[in-house]
Amino acid sequence: MRAALAVILSLLGLAPARAESLVVSLSFNRLAVTSTYTGTSVAVFGVIERDGQAGARSGGYDVVVTIRGPRQALTVREKEALGPVWVNRAQQKFADVPSFLAVLSSRPVAEIADEATRRRLRLGLKAIVAAPDLTLTAPKPDDPFREALLRLRRRERLFTEAEAGVRFLSPTVFRATAPLPATAPVGAYDVEVVLLAGGVPLARHEARFDLVKSGVEQGIATAARDWSLAYGLAAGALALISGWLASVIFRRD
Repeated sequence: MRAALAVILSLLGLAPARAESLVVSLSFNRLAVTSTYTGTSVAVFGVIERDGQAGARSGGYDVVVTIRGPRQALTVREKEALGPVWVNRAQQKFADVPSFLAVLSSRPVAEIADEATRRRLRLGLKAIVAAPDLTLTAPKPDDPFREALLRLRRRERLFTEAEAGVRFLSPTVFRATAPLPATAPVGAYDVEVVLLAGGVPLARHEARFDLVKSGVEQGIATAARDWSLAYGLAAGALALISGWLASVIFRRD
């Protein structure tokens, strides 16, 4: 009821000034990825600042941290056995899927807010995967392709959810740590922190960090992007030379 009232007041422009705000900092804003990179973790530190006239919340606060990797388009296909051969049957195209997703919360998101609020704010993996704009077509109830996407990405450790991933160091100071596996793609990562109390959203903060290639890896990636033809010819020539050298070295007289 309070959540619905807050939304109505906000739409009418009558919402009161927010009593709480967030100050958020990340353990790094830019991380260089080299050939020896085996994964890392990013820490999110936050402080809840209260208006001087605001009293402490009787039920305490809840925090949900969502980290989204670079967006990508992909297709999920259903395979079916046709005798000894597996063939592709139905498929679903996803237009705008985060390549990495990590959701960390102070307790299970189902206990933090009701389903309508979770869907509206996209809190939790299920709410994000169920978002209408994730596919080119309208979402269906119990969509098997969305469930398959969630299952496959979880298996690859690219979609993770930690129900106790946010730890309060004091009533107004919290910390969350999300692992970034070696398979996490390079690019810009968006961090969203939502503060709630009693199921009602109070404040929201956004931040960003970047995973970038460095050293030889960055030079190769830049060459492949900016001089694609020359890069392809050089790669082909290198393959031919390597094959010729191998035939010379292991040639039997």
